[in-house]
Amino acid sequence: MSLTLYYHPLSSFCWKALIALYENDTPFTAVVVNLGDPAERANFLKVWPVGKFPVVRDDARDRTVPESSIIIEYLARHYPGKTQLIPDGGHPTELRKWDRVIDLHLHLSMQKIVGDRMRPEGSKDPFGVDQAKALIKTALDLIEPHIASKQWMMGDAFTMADCAAAPALFYADKVVPFGATHQQTTAYLERLKARPSFARVLKEAEPYFKMFPG
Repeated sequence: MSLTLYYHPLSSFCWKALIALYENDTPFTAVVVNLGDPAERANFLKVWPVGKFPVVRDDARDRTVPESSIIIEYLARHYPGKTQLIPDGGHPTELRKWDRVIDLHLHLSMQKIVGDRMRPEGSKDPFGVDQAKALIKTALDLIEPHIASKQWMMGDAFTMADCAAAPALFYADKVVPFGATHQQTTAYLERLKARPSFARVLKEAEPYFKMFPG
């Protein structure tokens, strides 16, 4: 296979890339990376010195592609399929706006809270966690009216914005439950969880959920 995905099954940004791959049944070789293992970490740093995943290696084009949004755009260009994650025409600026709103304000804020739970006592950041919770609420408040009349983030078509929303909302609901306050977003999350591509990601992640700091 031309494509190799370096990832971890519990990583939310890796889920975003996996959803895109599964949407179009794109063939790839999966390489699970345990960054806590010195040998695995060293090997991964040879692929991508920044040391963050997901990363796709395309041997056919001799390209190393990091970052989930860039990976999805790369797949849409070079490995397109039945689901146009970046539709031709339409409103690309609006699509990228929601992708960025979700990643930068919802997704990263959720990770801030999760990361703080993993810190040892004495090094917690309660002020930063409060800021992250406030930003999550702001992002949810933006999504709630937007999604009220839509099946997916951009309307009837499943796109990159939905690939971003699925992991971000799934984990955000674990750390700052929003079912009682954002009912339209909760219904949207249920539609995402029922989507075969995301359902597959969740199924594969089940053995690792015990590692999530609850």
